[in-house]
Amino acid sequence: MPHRLLALVLALLVPPAFAAEDRPSHADLRKALALYERSGVRVAGSREAGPGIIVGAEGQVLTSVRYVRLDAAEVEYDGKVLPATVVLANAYLKVAVVAAPPGSYPAAPVKVSDESPAGQWLIGILRARGKQKERPEAALARKAPEPFIDVALPLPPGSPLFDTNGKLVAVSVQRRGAGCRALPLEAVKKQLAASQRVASP
Repeated sequence: MPHRLLALVLALLVPPAFAAEDRPSHADLRKALALYERSGVRVAGSREAGPGIIVGAEGQVLTSVRYVRLDAAEVEYDGKVLPATVVLANAYLKVAVVAAPPGSYPAAPVKVSDESPAGQWLIGILRARGKQKERPEAALARKAPEPFIDVALPLPPGSPLFDTNGKLVAVSVQRRGAGCRALPLEAVKKQLAASQRVASP
């Protein structure tokens, strides 16, 4: 009887198995990397600098709040350092949206859904180390205290997370052990609406 009870508990704790075809293909990974290389930027404004992703064709960038000052930041794009204004900076959500000068920018395709990405395969781009180049890796998104999700990828805050269709669905906001805590775009959209600012991913 104790053995049966233990087996039942373990069955409840272990996440359901996902079919091999659910895992992102090499083509999915390459597509996410291409999007990152096209739309990824570096953001600086405080004592730190880190990644961000262009989410608006007019220059809106989604990143971590730790890389911005209260009213300004800088966006490194296409070999240039551009001044940017802060559209949103939320310390609780650990997220920020900044706007680069008016222009035409290669925005990443986004997916804003009221359904949590938890349980889905997400793709992040791991930083280059030594002679290694940046490379895409996939992991399952797990439930976390709302509105966050946890992903077993060691992504720095501000890093984008793509789904298997090449859509941006979340952004890393905090490193947690060997993984990261991320914020889905739906939460960013709601915060932008609440703050009554002009930009939106």
